[in-house]
Amino acid sequence: MIFATLIEGKEMLETVAASVVAGIGVTTAFSVAIWGVGRFTEMNNSERPVAAAGAAAVTTAALAFVGAALVFGIVVMVGN
Repeated sequence: MIFATLIEGKEMLETVAASVVAGIGVTTAFSVAIWGVGRFTEMNNSERPVAAAGAAAVTTAALAFVGAALVFGIVVMVGN
């Protein structure tokens, strides 16, 4: 009797690991962006322009990471 392979174990584990890492990474980056916006607002209201600029830079970097992850995910899905 021949058994068909329905699920490849190695590929399934790679997919699960990649999705967990991506999910945690993107969620963390987006929460850092939200934190940065809050700090920017607080520092801007406190008339601390250097700290506000630093918070804006953190926010920009975090949102750039989220955007890059989104584009990467779309490219990977369309490529298959």
